[in-house]
Amino acid sequence: MIILLLPVAVTTFTLAAIVWTTVQHPELIKKSASTLLELQERHTATTIPEEYIPIYQAAADEYNIPWTLLAAHHRIETRFSTMDSLLSPAGAEGHMQFMPCTFVGWSYPGCDGLGKGNILEADKTDPAVIKKYGGYGVDANGDGIADPYDIEDAIFSAANYLSKSGAADGNIEKAIFHYNHSEKYVEDILFFYNEFEGQRIDMEAKKTVGTD
Repeated sequence: MIILLLPVAVTTFTLAAIVWTTVQHPELIKKSASTLLELQERHTATTIPEEYIPIYQAAADEYNIPWTLLAAHHRIETRFSTMDSLLSPAGAEGHMQFMPCTFVGWSYPGCDGLGKGNILEADKTDPAVIKKYGGYGVDANGDGIADPYDIEDAIFSAANYLSKSGAADGNIEKAIFHYNHSEKYVEDILFFYNEFEGQRIDMEAKKTVGTD
């Protein structure tokens, strides 16, 4: 009889321990839930859309950085441009979520704080203005405007920024941190960067086999 009651006692004790932990340390439950959500998020949108790869590669060649790093930023910033809005509540704009002052240049009059600034709409996409004020916006397709809502311009601009922030010299983590001053952000970008590097190696291996 004692043996039969042992599993019941163990289960009761375990449930009591869980309840006690929840009451005494609710932050542990929140942390566990947050971790589960994070793991779930990291297992969605893990395949690079093929239509973007040539743009990543061209921008990466231009600015001497890994194209998979651009893919990782694109995935984190707008989930490969599938967000309902490409304008964040903080004011970050476009496919790669540039703050206007970073895109146009922080020396532009009225640029301060977090970088939303008070920039004339015409100036936001004017390559001459961007050059004057030291911004990172790029007119990649040669249409006379540098537009964060244009996929080519956005990716080339991100490549420009990451390159000048250290990625061209191999300082990947430093460049990522410059893009967004958050250790969690760096961790998330590196996760997808490593994931996409694996995909790149697989793609190149398949091409090699196909040409043999």
